[in-house]
Amino acid sequence: MSNASLSPLPSADRPDVTARLRDALLGASFTADGLLELLGAPAYAALSRSETVPALRATRGDTPLERLVRLFLLQQPVPHARVADVLPVDACLESGWLVRAGDDEVAATVDVRPYGGPGGEDWFIVSDLGCAVGGAGGIGNHAEGVVLGVGGASMTLAGLTVRTPVSTALDLGTGSGIQALHASRHATRVTATDVNPRALHITALTLALSGAQDADLREGSLYEPVRDDETYDLIVSNPPFVISPGARLTYRDGGMAGDDLCRSLVQETGEKLNEGGFAHFLANWQHVEGEDWTDRLRSWVPRGCDAWIVQREVQDITQYAELWLRDAGDHRADPAEYQARYDAWLDEFEARKVKAVGFGWITLRRTAAAEPAITVEEWPHPVEQPLGETVRAHFDRVDYLRAHDDAALLEARFALAGEVVQEQVGLPGAEDPEHVVLRQNRGMRRATRVDTVGAGFAGVCDGTMSAGRILDAIAQLVGEDPVALRDRTPAQIRLLVEQGFIEPA
Repeated sequence: MSNASLSPLPSADRPDVTARLRDALLGASFTADGLLELLGAPAYAALSRSETVPALRATRGDTPLERLVRLFLLQQPVPHARVADVLPVDACLESGWLVRAGDDEVAATVDVRPYGGPGGEDWFIVSDLGCAVGGAGGIGNHAEGVVLGVGGASMTLAGLTVRTPVSTALDLGTGSGIQALHASRHATRVTATDVNPRALHITALTLALSGAQDADLREGSLYEPVRDDETYDLIVSNPPFVISPGARLTYRDGGMAGDDLCRSLVQETGEKLNEGGFAHFLANWQHVEGEDWTDRLRSWVPRGCDAWIVQREVQDITQYAELWLRDAGDHRADPAEYQARYDAWLDEFEARKVKAVGFGWITLRRTAAAEPAITVEEWPHPVEQPLGETVRAHFDRVDYLRAHDDAALLEARFALAGEVVQEQVGLPGAEDPEHVVLRQNRGMRRATRVDTVGAGFAGVCDGTMSAGRILDAIAQLVGEDPVALRDRTPAQIRLLVEQGFIEPA
């Protein structure tokens, strides 16, 4: 791996300097809230898209915070004297956080981006210069081992992870350390792996500068650095999932054929999870001619694990190739070289009969159940992040439904979940609606069509009567045989429970 065009990194063995730097940054309000107040919402949002012009315009003054923004976020040299009254500048120069630029200026060696933790923590994400925003936005450095900061994918994974207290957590392919940082809040011990030693170094800097506990950092690909006898309560990974011809960029290209990296990662996870433990992954998967994509994903799930797999987006092969060519900045390169790389991508897909690529989330939970539950679905609609509690509740409902047959469901009492509304759809002036829709305003924000019995059942569920008694009452109202209604309704009740519209009381 060549990192010849990457800057030397600050020392990870100077906790004294890192602590002083952290105190100085906080003292100058170099925090997520401080940036929002200084820059304003539009310029702050533009930074998350790697657009710096609005922030440059907003930092033309000379306050300590404006100097720090120019230094660490905008990669602008700042006069030594103007930094010396804000930071421990000589210690930062000695330990490598800063370098001299010209006779009387200093410059940052890494990007340091404030990041607000879920509990109000003031954290900092370290990444390579010009690469603070991860994802398909066009990286600022094309070296193979470049380390990106926090992008939309990282935020998505952090948001959907179940955050119950655990003893051990594992972050596979840690990158800048954002997942390890989140895990440090609720895991006694955190292990982080990466094939890129530069990423492990930057993860150490991210944790230290954020005031978080150290992690056990191990070099190697995915599970390679994990001993055979080691298991975990939580495993998270935003792996190099891009399906590409070759492995140009370590942070995104896994180097395996097709979607084999994601498949092998998921399949190997079962034996590494403790009973009841969760694993969360982002992944890409191929849509192959003549094959149902849901069958492909089901085949990935290891034995002994429940699974919830959600496809969030599908792109045809041309859209997909263009997305990641732009991510590498190839669209700004020589047109002939761009065309050759585009051709190579399409050749690879055509050879594998791939017609599209799906993107989404995969969550596994280790279970002792005789028949694990596997849910594979497509849900491209907006959701409410963070989703961790929604994910945990999904698997709680899986346990409940697995333990209750239809007779037990009819004896149970249910309550309508919070933030569920009913919509009636039909022609204006019609006496009866064409159909009724139940809609969630929280979590997955699902919508499901129900018949009049289902709508009436959900509306009456307040935890006081059993499902069977409610159905008997409905049968009397609509003049239907109560036995027949009891026979045909449990499947609908089961679906309403599974999707979170009603909850066991």
